[in-house]
Amino acid sequence: MVRSLQQHRTFRRLFVLPGLALFLFGAGCDRNNQTAKAGSDNHFRVNIGTEPPSLDWSLATDHVSFNVIANLMVGLTEFDKTLKPAPVIAKSWDVLEGGNKIVFHLRDDVQWSDGKKVRAQDFEYSWKRLLNPKTASEYAYTLFDIVNAQEYYEGKITDPAAVGVHAPDDTTLVVQLRHPASYFLAITTFEVTFPQRQDIIEKFESRWTEPENIVTNGPFLLSSWKHENEIELRANPRFFRGKPAMDKVTMVMVNEKTTALAMYDQGQLDFLDNHSIPIFEKSQLAKRRGFKSVPQLRGYYYGFAVNRKPFNDVRVRKAFMMAIDRNVFPTILHGGEIPAPSWIPPGMLAHNPKIGLLFNPPEARRLLREAGYPEGKGLPPVVLAYNTEEDHKMVAEAVQGMWQRNLGVVVTVENQEWKVYLKKLQNDPPHIFRMGWGADYPDPDNFMKLFTANSGNNQTRWKNQRYDQLLERAAQELDSAKRVKLYDEAQKILCETDLPIMPFFWTAESTLLNPRFTGLELNSMARLDLRYVRPVATTAAAR
Repeated sequence: MVRSLQQHRTFRRLFVLPGLALFLFGAGCDRNNQTAKAGSDNHFRVNIGTEPPSLDWSLATDHVSFNVIANLMVGLTEFDKTLKPAPVIAKSWDVLEGGNKIVFHLRDDVQWSDGKKVRAQDFEYSWKRLLNPKTASEYAYTLFDIVNAQEYYEGKITDPAAVGVHAPDDTTLVVQLRHPASYFLAITTFEVTFPQRQDIIEKFESRWTEPENIVTNGPFLLSSWKHENEIELRANPRFFRGKPAMDKVTMVMVNEKTTALAMYDQGQLDFLDNHSIPIFEKSQLAKRRGFKSVPQLRGYYYGFAVNRKPFNDVRVRKAFMMAIDRNVFPTILHGGEIPAPSWIPPGMLAHNPKIGLLFNPPEARRLLREAGYPEGKGLPPVVLAYNTEEDHKMVAEAVQGMWQRNLGVVVTVENQEWKVYLKKLQNDPPHIFRMGWGADYPDPDNFMKLFTANSGNNQTRWKNQRYDQLLERAAQELDSAKRVKLYDEAQKILCETDLPIMPFFWTAESTLLNPRFTGLELNSMARLDLRYVRPVATTAAAR
């Protein structure tokens, strides 16, 4: 997803008073307390780390926002345990015309939280709103396989009726594609394709996602949203698959990992993930009940603003990349990271670790000299930016040191709170910036299209017509072996020839679940799905 990963902000949790904070960090903090009993068995508490930038699923781009939305909404399909699309609101579908047309048949028993039925027209409205240039969605490009979708987004046509998605009745959604796309069904699992209520959005406009206005169809309802503080969800009694076991979910926004871990140990949180687990605690926490580490379809990279000197010169970009030893990152982060010379992650079609530039300081210095900056002399001031978070700081400082040792270059490091950082990247990206990408759907199309010319999430400003053409051909190719060859060529452009990004590593997700609960199973997409969470006692009683 254009989920930029591990987002955090300044700590503002109001209920952690100074006296309590001292208690949590003092002798009263029992790190071995694995069965904290505080709170109700029907109340689940998680830390999301930061304020979600948006709960409008046409505008959301980040992991935090999507993790909240995923508990409020369901769409046509969802991933099963093998990461294949399975029916949800769509009870079935027909793939016609050699893959150029998909007809979804919807259930008629799914309700919005206000009691109205979810209709096929709600999907048509949502998809066309995503594509409407006035919406300015960064994810509009995910639907460009649909007939006239890109033309509508770019303003080449103005009539939304020309876009190839139509609802002839309440339970039928017809999608006409420009070409067969083997991954298109997987796209319908992604939150940006979920239905929306036109009447609600038009009535409340930018405030339609506030708790008093929003209508949803998923397992939980948005009960309250105390901005910069916490979100509360409550079980949806109208959810068509049955009310969840958890009556209430509290999502707190705690930035400091040590504080989040202390809250877990004191029974104030029931679940921690990478955003909440201090780096140097992982080895000890791995011994606890409830700890898991799950490899992710997720990459961590630094991007270049290729339209800014000195990085408009590919030789300088290559020099900076070849001065970095990726093997350092797993040793400082302790989270199961895998050094990544290329971009498509392990476990995904077309993963190829043989592609990419390797650590080679002598060649890096030669390239920098050739570009006119021997030992960094004459190089314009360079700024490296990242969003505020402990892991990102450690990576940035390690990279800063390698550039100074191996190139003689002094780089200024800056950090910003997540929402400010995102806005900066959209409007005026720094020379080098940290980003991450987690799969919206488990296909290389999702990873590679991030850097196309029309991607709203491509902050590098890089464009390469050949690269875009290869991805277009790969999207239409149904033969896996032929797709792999096309992606190999595209990855060589991305990671060797043009190098608008520096891939650093592929990640794993470390989690810690209170042993009182079960039912929270993260897969390689790391979506926080709370609908199946339940007390262990309930499970035992059911047996």
